[in-house]
Amino acid sequence: MLDIAKTIANFNAGRDPERLAMKYKAMRSSPFVFLRGTCHLFYERLPQDKVLDEAPPVWICGDMHLENFGSYKGDNRLVYFDNNDFDEACLAPNLYELVRLLSSVLVGAGDLKLSRAQALALCHTAVESYGRALAFGKARWIEEESAVGMVRDLFDALASRTRAAHLDRRTVLKGKTRVLKVDGKKALAVSDKQRAAVTQFMNTFAAGEPDPAFYRILDVARRIAGTGSLGVDRYVILVEGKGSPDGNYLIDLKEALPSSVTPHVRTPQPKWHSEAQRVVDIQRRNQAVSQAFLHAVDFNQRSYVLRSLQPSEDRVALSDWDGKLPRLEEVINNMAELSAWAHLRSGGRQKSSIADDLIAFGNRTDWQLRLIDIATQCEAQVAADWKAYSEAYDRGAFNLTARNA
Repeated sequence: MLDIAKTIANFNAGRDPERLAMKYKAMRSSPFVFLRGTCHLFYERLPQDKVLDEAPPVWICGDMHLENFGSYKGDNRLVYFDNNDFDEACLAPNLYELVRLLSSVLVGAGDLKLSRAQALALCHTAVESYGRALAFGKARWIEEESAVGMVRDLFDALASRTRAAHLDRRTVLKGKTRVLKVDGKKALAVSDKQRAAVTQFMNTFAAGEPDPAFYRILDVARRIAGTGSLGVDRYVILVEGKGSPDGNYLIDLKEALPSSVTPHVRTPQPKWHSEAQRVVDIQRRNQAVSQAFLHAVDFNQRSYVLRSLQPSEDRVALSDWDGKLPRLEEVINNMAELSAWAHLRSGGRQKSSIADDLIAFGNRTDWQLRLIDIATQCEAQVAADWKAYSEAYDRGAFNLTARNA
């Protein structure tokens, strides 16, 4: 029998204890947050079923769930809505991607105040939309003009945001110079050693860029973001950008760790130059337009992903469905379509399935009900594992202060 507490502790070993404690506390709050924080456990517990393993191999994001879609500004300066987390990305059967999305709908039903029937209806929407988008065979994208429902509401809200307002949320002005807010919610202080290392790295990086002055560091802090990656070495960096105080930019520097999906798939993986290169290359393949400032870099003799933090970066407020299921159905439809488009867009790369094979799969319906059944098994497993985790957490098994004393 799997020791849940030991498995989770072993997986997270070596992470920043201050941020890791935040992760453990958040995971105690609900099964859905637990699901988001334990991608490794989800795939370790995924039922063995030929409907999964015989599905066509594609480039998956690996951590597909309701909270991993959002807006971002592309390198063409336009804003898109798409999947935005590729830390776990790898080559795997396409239904590995979809079963995690379905499981997140079922597990997240409690947080969203959905009935069982409503959650299952959304699962049917997802599999039907995914299959239909694959069968159509053409990858599309979602931008402001094509967005509907709650996704359109997100774009409308973004239209009124300014860079200055974005900076004001994360920084404070000292005279005409900004510094990062170290508030324990979005950022934590760095040590002098960490500040010096990040500054030296950014100076070296900037020297190879067309406009080195853009990357002149004003401040740096440890970044707090997400759930699954809390505790991973990560920084938010305030740089000069296009000029102080309101032309400054925020940069995210995050260590790339091995995908927690690959140990649980039989699909052979290509060799990557680094884990960051894996993340960046798959993200570039899957998104219609790459995110701005996206780079794979080396820092402290490890691999990191460098990207911008933007005023346009946000998620759909799913809780605003207001009891009107069609509002959620539109969002789930979008998420399933975006997954299919990503798989089509990246098809044929390094032994992933070509479009013809994906179109043929999309025209089949024999996998859909079986996949929903597997997702319900995953839901039950997550609930049991969260209960075991909660009991361990409550008796102090994840008290990092006591452990490090």
